[in-house]
Amino acid sequence: MPYYTYVAKDSLGKVQKGRSEAENEQVLVRRLREKGFWVQKVTEERGEAAAEQAAPRARASFAIFGRVSGRDLSVFCRQFATMINAGVSLVRCLAVLEEQATNSRLQEIIRDIQASVESGETLARALSKFPRVFNNLFVGLVRAGEVGGVLDETLNRLSGFLEDNERLKRKVKSAMTYPVLVMCIAIGIVIGLVTFIVPKFMDLFRDMGVKEMPLPTQILINFSNLLTSRWYFVLIAAVFSMMAIQRYVRTRVGRRHYDWLKLKFPVFGKLNHKVALARFSRTLSTLMMSGVPILSALETVAAALDNEIIGDAVMAARAAIREGDRIGDPLQRSGYFPPMVVQMITIGEETGALDAMLTKIAEFYESEVDATLQSLTAAIEPVLIVFLGVVVGFIVISLFLPMLAIINNLSGA
Repeated sequence: MPYYTYVAKDSLGKVQKGRSEAENEQVLVRRLREKGFWVQKVTEERGEAAAEQAAPRARASFAIFGRVSGRDLSVFCRQFATMINAGVSLVRCLAVLEEQATNSRLQEIIRDIQASVESGETLARALSKFPRVFNNLFVGLVRAGEVGGVLDETLNRLSGFLEDNERLKRKVKSAMTYPVLVMCIAIGIVIGLVTFIVPKFMDLFRDMGVKEMPLPTQILINFSNLLTSRWYFVLIAAVFSMMAIQRYVRTRVGRRHYDWLKLKFPVFGKLNHKVALARFSRTLSTLMMSGVPILSALETVAAALDNEIIGDAVMAARAAIREGDRIGDPLQRSGYFPPMVVQMITIGEETGALDAMLTKIAEFYESEVDATLQSLTAAIEPVLIVFLGVVVGFIVISLFLPMLAIINNLSGA
């Protein structure tokens, strides 16, 4: 794991400097916050450790255009578990997996992992050198399987988890495909009308002697001139806006604002909240069934949620458990975990069946996500049609208002 140097203030306001090892910057920040520090700066060291971790990635640089998908990792885990269960040695398993992998980048990564394992490193340590492919959850489960001697069972669980996660992602993407496609078509139609049709009507009105345009028509003319004669300003403004938003989201404050907005945004906020709860329950259940201690499991879950707001609530629960409290109380105080989830977690903790309860919560919220996506898709279609009708209607009315004025003038004359 890489080392980081940090600058932070304690509860008395005194500046503290230190050096620590962590999976990534976010994990270190959460760990320091848990100890009562206000983190001001975190910098990754670029020494021998960083060079050691960068070497495998550099060797795999020829496949930078490839991407290891969740499906590739799921197949990798399933085949790996089958061979280990059959008694094949770890190095031989990796050699076979390299030959069977269809992803060139994954092949190169497996080759580096095999070399690390042959040199005496553990499998979890070898996997941790590729954090962009094998996240903290993956490495933590493999480490627990190695320690407990149940690596094949852990890999099977991990494969099932990855399949469920990919299934959830596909459902969200497929539900959003139709609305996005309709919106793109609508924007294309509007741009075509404004840039090609409207200027011809404007030339016609000028030839007929119309000097003063109605307000809707003047607004449409200004918008058309902006797209036809100053389109580069629009393009530059759009590009700079996107770059500024991306840069802001990469900051710690911007990331928190973005995650908060994802939970509070109308309609889509509830969907994102349910997806986060399903991922929390499924991830924590998988970790606990694999024998990972609750404190380590919660830290891994907080990093895997991809939401700083809910991740902080999970880390608060971890701190409370370390002080002897139950997991349900701090989750309830956060306000992001519904009473049903808190009650089921409390019951599971009292009865010693927390992993089973978390699995039931995950299944419930995954079904809720399905229902929400179906209702959302059904509701978005008429909204988009109405939106397109209003925009096109505004353009048509704006074009006909000067024509009505011309007809009235001719009839009066």
